[in-house]
Amino acid sequence: MPRPVNALIVDDEAHVRVLIRMLLKQLGIETVWEAADGASALDQASAHKPNVILLDINLPQVGGLEVLAKLKAAHPSIPVIIVSSQSTMKTVIQTRELGAEAYVLKHAPKSEVLQMLSDAFDNIAASAEGDAAAPDEPKPAAPA
Repeated sequence: MPRPVNALIVDDEAHVRVLIRMLLKQLGIETVWEAADGASALDQASAHKPNVILLDINLPQVGGLEVLAKLKAAHPSIPVIIVSSQSTMKTVIQTRELGAEAYVLKHAPKSEVLQMLSDAFDNIAASAEGDAAAPDEPKPAAPA
């Protein structure tokens, strides 16, 4: 999978969605859908099947961890990047255990957020290429 060409941003704060949309545009992502809460996120993911989902943890009604679990159950192949102001190790570990591919701190300087997103997209693309190539590649011979 090459870098994503479309994305779903899930955050209850409109100004954060605008900022993330601008950063995604700088990374070449033109098609962006938005959701302000967990229920809308699940609906949007099913309707659009985005290449990547950027998900906040603190959401009204259905929290981000529950949304992440539901997204990964319903759409396991869609990468999810957490974009949150929460930075506790417990939260980071929980999101990884639930299947998030990366964790980006949204209160970091804009240039750092942009770099973290770019790195996450590169890692997702490299991982997908590795997963796609692995079944067809012959196993290396054991040393004699």
